[in-house]
Amino acid sequence: MSITAALVKDLRTATGAGMMDCKKALTETDGDLDAAIDWLRQKGLSAAAKKSSRVASEGLVGVSSSGTVGTLVEVNSETDFVARNDAFQGFVKTLADLASGADSIDGLSAMDYPETGRTVAEELTHNIATIGENMTLRRMTKLSVNEGVVVNYVHNAAAEGLGRIGVLVALESSASADALMGLGKQLAMHVAAAAPASLSADDLDPSVVEKERQFLIDQAVESGKPQDIAEKMVEGRMKKFLKEVVMLEQIFVVDGETPVQQVIANAAKDAGADIKMTGFARYNLGEGIEKEETDFAAEVAAQLGN
Repeated sequence: MSITAALVKDLRTATGAGMMDCKKALTETDGDLDAAIDWLRQKGLSAAAKKSSRVASEGLVGVSSSGTVGTLVEVNSETDFVARNDAFQGFVKTLADLASGADSIDGLSAMDYPETGRTVAEELTHNIATIGENMTLRRMTKLSVNEGVVVNYVHNAAAEGLGRIGVLVALESSASADALMGLGKQLAMHVAAAAPASLSADDLDPSVVEKERQFLIDQAVESGKPQDIAEKMVEGRMKKFLKEVVMLEQIFVVDGETPVQQVIANAAKDAGADIKMTGFARYNLGEGIEKEETDFAAEVAAQLGN
């Protein structure tokens, strides 16, 4: 029987298994949809669909950089235990490397996963079935420069290029790679520790600025200041706020006294070439994911019928 795209789609909808797995199941069962569903169940591949609703907030952040391009990915799992699994670590590391050839997470998902005949998305589904936990390819970032380097850093690495906090720093310059790598590594460590909200004041989300400004005004008004005086008072406090959240205005964590923009200027002087930090990215594993609070004792009691 001819295995049509429509039949493969129907099987994927019914089981949640990957396209190549569905095609193989239909081939093995001569196109019998029900038999193919049973075939996938026997192989454990349809189990991935049942796990897709479970919250995945653990996992790993992976980083990769080579010359003028660097990438950052986050792959989530349900438990920290899986993050220590060699197969899972290999998967995340491979995705970080593959991401240099993608422009979006959808593009990365559609790429061929090496030596499997599956796409990245299908390999993810395969891993869910094999390892037994829900997993998600949550996000990716790619930074590049025309000339210079993109440096990566992982805080408290679980393995090479893998951990819970990953950072990329992009430096545009004609200075030597060695000089840029040293500076970039220190700047990346700063990003990991200080978690700046933006590179410059101009890059800061206007809604964040307005929210902070209004908070300070309201605070001054509540203390008894007239509205017009309160609005004038906040200008100085806003400058302090920007120094706290804007990368180039923050105090460098390495020496605790020099603004980051001055650190870069000093490095440029030493290198004899202009150095411009054009961007950074920082992933903190699971940030923004609402985690489930589980009452383990209640679950066990329910399973026992108590």
